[in-house]
Amino acid sequence: MMDRISYILLLIILLGGQACQDNRFLNEEPNDVLSEEQVWSNQTLILGLLADLYNRIPEYQTIENWWNFSDFDEAFGSAYSDYWRQKNTQWNYDEWAFNWDNYYTYLREINLFIQKANSDLADWLDENDRNRYIAEAKLIRATLYFEMVKRVGGVPLITEPLTYDFSGDPTYLEHPRAKESEIYDFILSELESILDYLPNDVDIKSRATQGLNLAMSSRVALYAASIAKYGVNTPEVSLPGGEVGIDESKANNYYRKSLEAAEKLLKSSIYSYELYLEDQEDLSSNFANIFLKKTNNREVIFVKDFQLQSGVTNNFTVENQPWSGTEDMEGGRMNPSLNLVQSFEKLDNTFELLQVADENGDYYYYDNPTDLFKDRDARLMGTVLVPGSSFKNKNLDIWAGYILSDGTVISGDTYGARKVLPDKNEEEKVVGMDGPINSLEFTAQSGFYCRKYLDPTTGSGQRGVKSEVWWVRYRLGEVYLNAAEAAFELGDKSKAADYINTLRYRAGFKTDLTAADLTFDRIVHERKVELAFEGHQLWDMKRWRLAHKVWNGDKVDLTQKPWKADEVSNRVYALWPYKYYNPGDENDGKYIFKIVLPAEVTGADYFRMGNYYSYISDEVRNNNPLIVINPNQ
Repeated sequence: MMDRISYILLLIILLGGQACQDNRFLNEEPNDVLSEEQVWSNQTLILGLLADLYNRIPEYQTIENWWNFSDFDEAFGSAYSDYWRQKNTQWNYDEWAFNWDNYYTYLREINLFIQKANSDLADWLDENDRNRYIAEAKLIRATLYFEMVKRVGGVPLITEPLTYDFSGDPTYLEHPRAKESEIYDFILSELESILDYLPNDVDIKSRATQGLNLAMSSRVALYAASIAKYGVNTPEVSLPGGEVGIDESKANNYYRKSLEAAEKLLKSSIYSYELYLEDQEDLSSNFANIFLKKTNNREVIFVKDFQLQSGVTNNFTVENQPWSGTEDMEGGRMNPSLNLVQSFEKLDNTFELLQVADENGDYYYYDNPTDLFKDRDARLMGTVLVPGSSFKNKNLDIWAGYILSDGTVISGDTYGARKVLPDKNEEEKVVGMDGPINSLEFTAQSGFYCRKYLDPTTGSGQRGVKSEVWWVRYRLGEVYLNAAEAAFELGDKSKAADYINTLRYRAGFKTDLTAADLTFDRIVHERKVELAFEGHQLWDMKRWRLAHKVWNGDKVDLTQKPWKADEVSNRVYALWPYKYYNPGDENDGKYIFKIVLPAEVTGADYFRMGNYYSYISDEVRNNNPLIVINPNQ
């Protein structure tokens, strides 16, 4: 970063010298480029550099690239540009965006920041400020290494900015890949070393804090632990040098580190984070508000923030608002799947598929479409807009048509299409303004819209305004789940159940799970329903070595056991409501539901063994022969 500033300055001088021999011009101080000395003599500019480093943290699924949530079984992409995702048969080996050049350029700039902050250029800074800036940069560097190791496994571990000496021999710049475990160890060691230099302030959300440090330590150690434990199930996904794969003997130590970090944050009196629970009368809205409310929100730990006043907003609501209430003739692009919706259990702690029909195939009738989803985990309607829901005080119009007593369906091919029903003389609406209609973008082709992160503020659905809802990278709910999983894996099921029950209480459950109830399937399930659309699914399935089992490429029907961790779920299914039309019948006007495979879902997700770690190209290996390739590619 600093070298780039110097290079630009030098280039301007050289170009200026070629264009003009006027000594007065050459002696002029440039006013559009800053030198290192100028940058490091101004605290505002230093903070600007730091903000740029924060802003470039690589992420796979966020509210800024929400379409990636449609890559697997969480959602359907209801837009022409995303239909290909439902036709996928196998993922490339270089998916999930591991770009060596971009990542190591970013790493170099982080290392340069740390180097300059430690140099005499920064001697004038207050010692506390200086230590904080260095700690923040190190946490960002640890975050980058975490993102790299999640994608590719062990990578060259570089902690100083490398500079070519133009000698003609670049071999001294070549570094081999570290072991996967060494990268995880480095991250955890770095986080431990900087903890006390970061502020302990629950109101700081977009910069590093002690709370973020501990939450991140818990997550990182949990990933390493589960790779060590469950990697034995995929021995072919390893390398003899340890660049990929972690020895099983290391698992418990990592689980202990994860639990210790989580419990320090959850139990220590010096930290004042707490689960968001402002609306106990409407637990679904309360859950949705975790991601919307920026005031008095002690659950959220670390975010990428957006502010309308600063002109920094996001398009998530513009592109995902219900079509029937759109503010800008766009929306509904991401539809949560039935696969996800049916995973939310009943409030009596039982798993029951949505009651659509009896064992004879006869449909159940519902007065209101929301009746189908009653008495379920409050997180369902806090995450998903189901038929009968409202948004911005407007009822959603999700229904696929009329169904007659003989099974005939009368529907249409556009939003709110109108036709004449039997024994009537005038046209009336025969399909909802929100669909669902096969292959018609922006309609709820899965039967659902997304609620999590959807901004109810007036104007948030307009391109000229957009939304300032933040992207939550870490929150306390995940820390509870980390603690539960680590405790479970260490054999303390009672402690694990206590942590999970805390989250389930907020979701409306009144009967606690016991230690005997707790299984690995339960651990996986709780993360699925608590953390949907928060960017965890792919990485969780990879670290548990479940991805190749669940997304196995075989075209299967909708799973009947969504509570099983390894149950195949590789095609996105839909649930379409219909209005029953049979004048004079007691069920006339009521709703029935059909399980549907949307027309655009023609493939099945196929996660190969080679997808566990990203592809390393010939170009990378030609530039650095010390790099060994990943397995199964």
